[in-house]
Parts: sequence; structure tokens; C-alpha cells
Amino acid sequence: MPRPLKLLIHGAALRANLRRARSLASASRVLAVVKADAYGHGLARVVQGLAEADGFGVACLEEAALLRELGVRRPILLLEGCFSGADLERARELKLDLVVHQEEQLRMLEQPCTTSPPRVWLKINTGMNRLGFPPQDARAAWERLRALAGLAGEPLWMTHLACAAQPEHPANAEQLRLFKNLTRGLPGPRSIANSAALLELPESHADWVRPGLMLYGAAPFEKPHGAGLGLHPAMTLRSSIIARQQVPAGGQVGYGGAWRCERATCVGIVACGYGDGYPWNARAGTPIWINGRRMPLLGPPAMDMLAVALEAPAHIGDPVELWGKHLPVEEVAASSGTITHELLCRMQSCQRAVELEEEEDGPVAETPSPGARPGACA
Repeated sequence: MPRPLKLLIHGAALRANLRRARSLASASRVLAVVKADAYGHGLARVVQGLAEADGFGVACLEEAALLRELGVRRPILLLEGCFSGADLERARELKLDLVVHQEEQLRMLEQPCTTSPPRVWLKINTGMNRLGFPPQDARAAWERLRALAGLAGEPLWMTHLACAAQPEHPANAEQLRLFKNLTRGLPGPRSIANSAALLELPESHADWVRPGLMLYGAAPFEKPHGAGLGLHPAMTLRSSIIARQQVPAGGQVGYGGAWRCERATCVGIVACGYGDGYPWNARAGTPIWINGRRMPLLGPPAMDMLAVALEAPAHIGDPVELWGKHLPVEEVAASSGTITHELLCRMQSCQRAVELEEEEDGPVAETPSPGARPGACA
């Protein structure tokens, strides 16, 4: 038999989250961001769930090519643009939209070419200081793009908010003010909002919104989690108990005796570890869902196993949820000192059985963690 570890992707959740994005910005088009292999969910698996998006945002040509192979005919935006003339030629073949954020990319587009220029999204650096033309160069870059023969429509204007996950941060208002002033009176659609801005900064919605994390059911904020924002987790990481140990008071669990039991404890061993993408630095007490209850992790995970205190009856073969419908991935990330994005994206490089589930998703209730109080085997 194969290991019991499975990654479940919920198509109904993806559709519900896309509907939620539309409901928040009903006057905007939705560019579904599917970079990093759809945030670790598997690009080929999620494209049907997000098929009603108005377009897709990717980080690389390989992702764009896969979308085209999967039959996507809607706009695909290369979020970092092209890095070379060869990239530009391939992007034209794939009929991609391009972000242009620096002088070198603008020069590439100005070179003689037998094919028509693609549609271009002109990125302005309003304070993120990562990608984008400086504000003082924005108008000149826009005019050069408009001068390109056969340009596919007016250039779109875009920027990125550095502090959208902190809605009250004054940088948000400053970036929005700067972007509005730079583009005032100029034609072309606008795009500003990522997931956090879409959820909490309606003044940023503009013509296109660019949700990423929220489409997968997770929140870009410390609180509330996705369920509290009307979102549905699109990924469940599931395994089962493969062994049990009765450890006496004072007994140790794991390498180097990483966990010492204060009382006699029934310890369940779960088939999942850091080699499977579960965070090695998850703190003791990180909740794990077993038989309808949260039970605490004991010590750091090993490569392919972890230990959990069985505080209620549980047996070999019982299913275990590491995160998903009953246990927010945001909570596991916070307990591991990382961000939700990073935890989900780890899944793209881990080999395991993956299933696409299409059942309808209901609301997920958030349950407080009871804390670690190990008990005896039942």
C-alpha cells in the first residue's frame, strides 16, 4: 500500500472563492494569480475551478505555456515581464499580456518586429520599491508604449501596494494618491488591488483586481482566517495514524528527547513530516485535527513522521488533517513562524498522492485550540 498521505484540492472551494472576489469588486475584472504552480495547488488541477476568471497572472513562460496547453484562451499576464528578446518572441507566440516595469523591457518592445506588440501593463513604483518605473518616468514610458505600431489597445496602468495587509497603514493612502495623480486624465484601464486590498481597501479596486491567496481560501491577514472572510480552503493535507506508543511520565519523544512527557501520554505517530512539506519548525502544541478534535503536536516533526498527543480515543488508521477544512492553514503557518503563502507553495515540490475533490464546500467554523494536555491511551 502507498503511504496514507494525500493532498486534496477542492474545486468547489476555488469556484466559491472566485465568486467571493467578484462580489467584493463587482465592477472590476478579475485576474486570478496562479503563479508558483497555483500557490502549490497544481496549476493543471485548479484551472477548471478558476475558469470563470477574466484572466490569469503567472510568473514565468512555462506556467503561461501550460495554461495555453490546457485550453485557456483568456488573457494571461506575465507578471514580471520578459527578461530577454527570446522571451519576448515566445510571449508573442503564446499571445501573452506583458508587464513592463523597466527601461530594458521597453527597449525590447521598441525593436523592429514582424509581429504586433502584445497588450502591455505599465507598472509604476509608487512605494513598494520592487518593480516599476519611478513616478517621474511614468508619463514618458507611457508615451513610448503608445507610440508602438499596432499596440494591442491602450497600455494598462498598474501598481502594487506594499502594506495592503495592514489596511490602516498610511502608506496605502499615500500610494493610492500618488497613483491617482500620475494617471489622472490619461486613458487606459487601471489595476492596483491584490487579495488584501480587494478584501479591505475598496478604493483600490479599479478596473482589474489581482487576487491570489484568497482564491485558495486563505487570508492575507493575521486575523481573521479565511473562513471569517467568507472563504473556503481549497487544499486539505490529510494522512492517518500509523502507530501508537504509551509513553510514561518523564518519557521522551523524538530525536534528542525533544519532547518530555509530564504525565503518561498516548502518542500517535502520523505519516507526514518536513520531507512532505510540513514545517519542521512547527512549535509543540500546533493543532492537528483527529476524530473531530484538535490534538497537539509533540516536538519537531521528523522527515516523514510526526508525533501527536492523543487526548481522545484514536486508533491506527484513523484519518488526520494537518490543515484544511477543519484546521486553517493560516494557524499552522503562524505556529511555525512562517507565512501562509510559503507553507502552501511548499506543496508544489513535494511528491504525494493528489486528488481533486468536487463536492460542494460549506462554511468552515473556526475552533479555538484547547492547548496541550496529554492524556493516557484509551
